[in-house]
Amino acid sequence: MAARKTNLSAVRGVLRENEPMAQHTSWRAGGHAERWFKPADRDDLVAFLAALPPDEPLYWVGLGSNLLVRDGGLAGTVIATHGALSNIEHDDRGRVRAEAGIACARLARQCVNWQLAGGDFFAGIPGTVGGALAMNAGAFGGETWERVEAVETIDRSGTIRERQADEFKVGYRSVRTPAEEWFIAGRFRFSPDPGMSRERVKTLLARRNATQPVAAASCGSVFRNPPGDHSARLIEAAGLKGRRVGGAVVSEKHANFILNDQGASAADIETLLLAVQAEVKSQFGVELMPEVRIVGERA
Repeated sequence: MAARKTNLSAVRGVLRENEPMAQHTSWRAGGHAERWFKPADRDDLVAFLAALPPDEPLYWVGLGSNLLVRDGGLAGTVIATHGALSNIEHDDRGRVRAEAGIACARLARQCVNWQLAGGDFFAGIPGTVGGALAMNAGAFGGETWERVEAVETIDRSGTIRERQADEFKVGYRSVRTPAEEWFIAGRFRFSPDPGMSRERVKTLLARRNATQPVAAASCGSVFRNPPGDHSARLIEAAGLKGRRVGGAVVSEKHANFILNDQGASAADIETLLLAVQAEVKSQFGVELMPEVRIVGERA
């Protein structure tokens, strides 16, 4: 895929063309991005966006844990936040400002280090703060936007805004944002707690490790839970544990995980996802809604 020529000589971050997205997604599958950029800092991101054509397709990636890039790849630009937007700080009132590239697990650890209660559930979210804000990610009974006080967004011209939490319509695994704005930081409120212990986070992580195939290449949970039920229960009840398409397989440990365990293509994964969706709908009349974003062109 030949990248379109744009004058981006002033950027200070890492800029690559024809970048393999399998290196930047937790499924370890998928095609190439026309252009991939990891900014040096926030100012570099502002300059980069201002230099892009106004119709440039944009994709934002943190740890790539909620993303399937089809084998034909992506036309446009991928902006990588992990390792770039990585500042995190707190004040004495229990408020934490974390940039979009911070891993949620790091946010959880910092809350413990700063003796702040209410952030331990972030340890169970396998992505970054930016992704958690974008989809209201949750784990262990907690949800991201329960803790959000304000956010910082950026638009494609590079304009940064601070917005209050009540400017967004938030639901289960969904957040309605102003058009063409993306999260670059969040301000969260927690409760000071001198008794906060690392053992709480360790216990939650041990529970996650015992019930989920965390060492395998996956996107985490594939489907949202339907009202009053669990996707994993429905998939298991449909007899789909171990179902395989090419190198993709439904996990035997947790049925709401699809694993890349034998060099799966993105097409293998997507075909299996659709097959699981269709079988559950056929047997139980329930249409499972994917949590994962599927982007790009088929090969």
